[in-house]
Amino acid sequence: MKQAEGVMTLAEMKEFASFGAATQRYIRRSLDIGLDRDDALERWSRDVVEAASIRAQARHYRALPDLRESVPEDSGLDAIESFVARLVTLTAFDLGQGRLISFAAYRFLYERLIGAEARPWLPSAFCAAAALPHLHPELRRKLLQSISEAAATASGWSARQPAFFPYWVEKVDASGALPV
Repeated sequence: MKQAEGVMTLAEMKEFASFGAATQRYIRRSLDIGLDRDDALERWSRDVVEAASIRAQARHYRALPDLRESVPEDSGLDAIESFVARLVTLTAFDLGQGRLISFAAYRFLYERLIGAEARPWLPSAFCAAAALPHLHPELRRKLLQSISEAAATASGWSARQPAFFPYWVEKVDASGALPV
């Protein structure tokens, strides 16, 4: 069992490494905000525009505790209306930031923000938000083309919680390294 967990964690690390630098940065920033890990404003803002973006993201992410508590256990229409509407709104905000440029990056982030139980709802929320008119048409096209048929039509989803949660890592000063 431990070996399988290690293999899955390594797969998650490899998936994260496959994302571009801007996407990786946005995911780490989002996890800091959404999981209340650190002072995201202090760590991530490089200028006033980014500080405003982080504040807006923090306002939107206030919905996360309620989303985590309200993930529907079945697909009955009465059970999903409130959850899916809030999930699409939050997704639309994140996609509108222009850093999550594929379904894989979105899924990676949201599995960690909400949990594995949200997996069945992520393709529909992503497609709905990616089709909204607030996004540039080229970004909408790119986002919608990034979701595979398998992801969009899956008949089941893993209940395994994610194990790898990317975190800020300080740069190492290479000048202080030992000579080879």
